[in-house]
Amino acid sequence: MKTAFIAALLAGGAAILAVAGRPATAPYRPDFHNIAAAAGLTQVFPNGGSETKQFIVETTGSGVAFLDYDNDGLPDVFVVSGNGASNRLYHNEGQGRFRDVTEAMGLLSSGWGQGVCAGDYDNDGFTDLFVTYWGANHLYRNIGGKRFEDVTLKAHLTQDRTRYNTGCAFVDIDNDGKLDLFVANYLKFDPATTPKPGANPYCFYRGIPVACGPRGLPFDRNILYRNNGDGTFTDISASSGIAEPEGHYALSVLTGDFNEDGKPDIYVACDQTPSLLYINQGNGKFEEEGVLRGVALDQNGKALSGMGVDAGDYLADGHQGIFRTNFSDEFETLYRNRGDGNFDDVTLGAGLGRNTRYVGWGAGFFDFDNDGWKDLLLVNGHVFPEVEKLKIDIHFKDRAILYRNLGNGSFADISDEAGPGILEKHSSRGAAFADFENDGSIGILINNQNEAPSLLKQSQRAPGHWIEFQLEGTKSNRSAIGARVSVTAAGHQQVSEVRSGGSYLSQNDFRLHFGLGMSREAEKVEVVWPSGRRQSFAGLKADRLHRIKE
Repeated sequence: MKTAFIAALLAGGAAILAVAGRPATAPYRPDFHNIAAAAGLTQVFPNGGSETKQFIVETTGSGVAFLDYDNDGLPDVFVVSGNGASNRLYHNEGQGRFRDVTEAMGLLSSGWGQGVCAGDYDNDGFTDLFVTYWGANHLYRNIGGKRFEDVTLKAHLTQDRTRYNTGCAFVDIDNDGKLDLFVANYLKFDPATTPKPGANPYCFYRGIPVACGPRGLPFDRNILYRNNGDGTFTDISASSGIAEPEGHYALSVLTGDFNEDGKPDIYVACDQTPSLLYINQGNGKFEEEGVLRGVALDQNGKALSGMGVDAGDYLADGHQGIFRTNFSDEFETLYRNRGDGNFDDVTLGAGLGRNTRYVGWGAGFFDFDNDGWKDLLLVNGHVFPEVEKLKIDIHFKDRAILYRNLGNGSFADISDEAGPGILEKHSSRGAAFADFENDGSIGILINNQNEAPSLLKQSQRAPGHWIEFQLEGTKSNRSAIGARVSVTAAGHQQVSEVRSGGSYLSQNDFRLHFGLGMSREAEKVEVVWPSGRRQSFAGLKADRLHRIKE
């Protein structure tokens, strides 16, 4: 590894770590609490029944987002709702408090909300929102941070039939400075024709009648819209090759330059079918190469029930590995990026093969202790409330899982000692990450079925130093989506990328966070913009946000 040495020893069952720039000490123990109620996030978001569910659309749940819609430097909160309540936008008031501004901002809505992604598609300096639905999607244009306008029709983003739209991401596929839009589609669903629980073999779980699917329900195709630069989009799904793959139940979307050729690629986590990796060929063309590159199946060649997904430089080798959550009785999946866009399934060797009783959803790499190594969190919850009737160790509501990065390619599950917020039991779906208090400590927003969201925050400050970056493109898209930042401190190098979408149908804060351990500055910072431009900086101070304009 191109990093400072990390060692992990076992002494009385506790790991002793020597982290980049820090002497060996007993490991820092986080203390996450759910502060949602105190923060003002008390609205309950419905998603079908809590004891039984009739249809699959009630099971997949919805996403959440952190975005700074008014450019005041504080990440705001957006929560997507299932049928029966509106999506909600909450303004970050500072000091850990949020205020509901949904109606004032023009975002009252109805319908089966699924996913959310953000990006400044018109490059006017204000972040816009795209929300997916079973039904009709909506593009909300941000008008100067004062209100949102539904411009779906004007933008030519209406659909000619009811679709089960799920994950989404703004991505500049040709690096022309205009954000294009990818939308995943799960399956074809019509409550009038879909079988009821117990109607056929695909409508049972361990002998109990449950909502049918996805097996037995028709597949659909993914969608790619090109940004025309005049406020409108054109569907190029067929001509680009995005619509070509058949037989995939597509959920979460993850973008990134996985083969490091300067062009953004698109990964899609798929349920009970091989996941997809669209490799950008240039000229608006993509080739699906998930199987060839090792990220479609597990190490045994089996298609798993892919739900949430994230990418991170967890090895600190400059390459973005991919993590995917799956169903109970399956392993989580960690793919190591060899550096050429080819991957190896390293799940078991990384210590991620123990938690097979959980159904995983939202997930993210983040550095909870600011030691310079990306840790990993995922949230869980079964799809079928009926599972409680079985009286087994698989539950509808379950805790989250927090993995500490040991710095040697492996992780340790520290959930039991990470605070009451991690141990709270919910049937969770979307999860998003942000330093919403601007104190260098990342918090997690979680969408829980038929409950208020969770907002996890450490009750104490992490011991390491940190540095954050807010990027603004000029020749590149203004949101800087696709920009890659490399940070070196005490000889330890880390790489991260600005993304739209990801996790499970969710949106993280665009600002990039790096832990620096004991280092009080970043010796070197390099930004590679989607346009191809490079900028380098030396001696940037720790424990602050740095704004960088292309």
